[in-house]
Amino acid sequence: MDFLSAGASCGSAPAGACSVQDVLDRIGNKWSVSILVAAAPGPIRFSALERAIPGISRRMLTLTLRNLERDGLLLRTSYPTVPPRVEYSITPMAVELQSALLTLTTWAERHQADIAAARARYDER
Repeated sequence: MDFLSAGASCGSAPAGACSVQDVLDRIGNKWSVSILVAAAPGPIRFSALERAIPGISRRMLTLTLRNLERDGLLLRTSYPTVPPRVEYSITPMAVELQSALLTLTTWAERHQADIAAARARYDER
């Protein structure tokens, strides 16, 4: 058994039984990194997250926020105002993850032109 498959699926598994692959799938999905990076500076409202992440639909933002909250990476705070105000902030576990996410996003920004050029060369063949 390799480290990626160790443990059960997170769906109905008891605490601590998620496989490393399940955790990496959550962190590495299309929107999770963007949400966690956007929420890192401090509490952020849903509408601000929506503006900060181009291309994400309201439905996908809602689903991803719920999954990140379920996994203990985001904290959702609801204030009893009219209209209701909800803010999201990263948890201590996500703060620990933050440096790796910043390294990954910085690398992607630095190499995006190189990757686009490599794709163009590949597609020409």
